[in-house]
Amino acid sequence: MGKFVKKGKKEVPAISTSSMPDIVFMLIFFFMITTTMRQSDPLVKTSVPSASQVEKLEKKSLVSYIFIGPPKNAKLGTESRIQLNDSFATLDDIPNFIFAERDSRDEVDRKFLTTSIKADKTVKMGIINDVKQQLREVGAFKISYSSRKDVD
Repeated sequence: MGKFVKKGKKEVPAISTSSMPDIVFMLIFFFMITTTMRQSDPLVKTSVPSASQVEKLEKKSLVSYIFIGPPKNAKLGTESRIQLNDSFATLDDIPNFIFAERDSRDEVDRKFLTTSIKADKTVKMGIINDVKQQLREVGAFKISYSSRKDVD
């Protein structure tokens, strides 16, 4: 039998980090593509009511949102306000908002546009009916109401 003698310490080779930047950029690119940015910051409180039958919207890119509720800033009062994009609006501003949303879309997608009313559960029905009346006058008949699913 022979003797096995170690002739010195053998070091473990260093881990190659040359592919690390590629992996990092792939991850960054993936998250940039898959995330969606909020289009507008809500200026009103919207605690949406619950519903027993909820249906998800197919294409959220074809949805225009109208927020209705009391302002988050207490200095602006407690009365329900309408928010279109990033600013408060009146009922008279709704037709211009709808026309601008139609103009910003392709002509093929215009017939699929949906207006979603995201209202706080404490909002009086009168202001929602007034908003619906304005939407009818400009021909925006496809309306949805935002709600959360009722969990039993």
